[in-house]
Amino acid sequence: MMILFPVLRRFMDTIKIFYTCFGMAVTGYILIIIISATGTSSVGWLFIPAAFIMSAVGVLNVIITVFLANTVDYGEFKNSRRDESVIFSMQTFVVKLASGIAGFISSMVLFVFHISSNKEAVVTEPIAASSRMGLRLSMTIIPIVVLVIGFIVFKKRYILTDRKLAEISKELEKNIRIKRGENHDSDS
Repeated sequence: MMILFPVLRRFMDTIKIFYTCFGMAVTGYILIIIISATGTSSVGWLFIPAAFIMSAVGVLNVIITVFLANTVDYGEFKNSRRDESVIFSMQTFVVKLASGIAGFISSMVLFVFHISSNKEAVVTEPIAASSRMGLRLSMTIIPIVVLVIGFIVFKKRYILTDRKLAEISKELEKNIRIKRGENHDSDS
């Protein structure tokens, strides 16, 4: 997906790419619900929503790194110091925390819908239809809800548009030239 981001960047700014990826992921999950509701047993149909979801998640991972770098510049602009080590180390912590939460939620879903592996039984029992439907809905509805919450939080809180970032970069460059004692009258 690192290849897809620069291609999309030629046509859209990062925030539009971010919104597009959110839409792609939600569309993929809705397609899984639709495919599941039709009762098809062909796995091939799942490649279509998987392409939407995995492409979106891959690009979102790249964009999140870009947004983190942008917040480093914003922090320097607001506080006159760069805290990239703190910001990027927090990303690692948040990813590990999210993995733990995802594991917990997965365990709870399996428990609630009575899905387990019975290693001692010679013949495994088929999963009940209600458990199968519950698992399918939890694999789609929970991610959609989390994506919608993330979308709302991002829309309300993230202010670093390309225009704002250009202004910040210009101001930071000006501050660097002033600190070095360079003449900055040529910019006027």
